[in-house]
Amino acid sequence: MTDPATQKDAYDLILEAIDSGVYRPGSRLVESELADRFGVSRTPIREALQRLETQSLLTRDGRSLIVASLDHAQMAELYAVRQELEGLAAKLAAQHAAEEEIAVLRDMVAADAALLSDPEALARANRRFHHQIHLASHNRYLVQQLDLVYRSMALMARTSLAAAGRGERALEEHAEIVDAIAARDGGRAAQALKDHLSIAFVVRLKEEAGRVGLS
Repeated sequence: MTDPATQKDAYDLILEAIDSGVYRPGSRLVESELADRFGVSRTPIREALQRLETQSLLTRDGRSLIVASLDHAQMAELYAVRQELEGLAAKLAAQHAAEEEIAVLRDMVAADAALLSDPEALARANRRFHHQIHLASHNRYLVQQLDLVYRSMALMARTSLAAAGRGERALEEHAEIVDAIAARDGGRAAQALKDHLSIAFVVRLKEEAGRVGLS
């Protein structure tokens, strides 16, 4: 029987590689290559791949497993859920966040301005910022659900922050969210975060329409 810790390690390693863009939607995952890359035996790799397939993060292309991609409907559904859950996280953060947590959020916004020329690094920082808001909600069940949502976000081929001017505007929106949390205005914080995600979704829809026009 496979050591559960080893299986978890293999699963986390593959998931992190997908999330960081090492493997993007459409990438083929080969059991032997993954075992060599991560220095893990093939049995936990095989079990991790089966788990990822069950979670719809991987899909079949003939006999091969590839990283799944989101179609238009799935992306719309994901953003709808994300807006509601993250809006709630921002509202709860306004109620429960410690002053130190708010200070960390402010520092993140300030530091992320140095990453505007690197969309991929900014995307990673963006995820850290949102996760910090999740944690500041002080609701473990909400954090768990948002972790699941963010796994599916990894299936989007390109960050919306790569669009011209989006990085600067996103940081302004982040600052507005933090200001509302600091003011302990849960309604404003929730709306600011929902608006932030709505704008990001519009950017993705425009990019998707542009790709269709080129095909």
